[in-house]
Amino acid sequence: QEQLVESGGGSVQAGGSLKLSCVASGVDYSGSCMGWFRQAAGKEREWVSFINWNGGRTASADSVKGRFTISRDNAKNTLYLHMNTLKSEDTAKYYCAADVRRTTLCSRVPRDYTDWGQGTQVTVSS
Repeated sequence: QEQLVESGGGSVQAGGSLKLSCVASGVDYSGSCMGWFRQAAGKEREWVSFINWNGGRTASADSVKGRFTISRDNAKNTLYLHMNTLKSEDTAKYYCAADVRRTTLCSRVPRDYTDWGQGTQVTVSS
């Protein structure tokens, strides 16, 4: 049974925007850190952004800071990533993840996250 399902990926030209969503089902993640990661072809999975249980603490990687915004709606069991001013370097498969062991101080390390979605592809053309 899938617990995290991403959507909203697609193809966009450089400078465009996309909004990714991640819907949780079957598990209550309202008390958990959640994050977005991405993996480009032939590259290691890298951290993009995280958000703590109530949205009061967020952080983003330098490569996306000022362009991407993470948010969550616990009432809807949904995590979001608003992606603006997209660049070719943003092309990757994007994954949402939950860390059920952490609530307030979230991790930037993929290995620390316990639950993962299947990913959604984002392709940015130049």
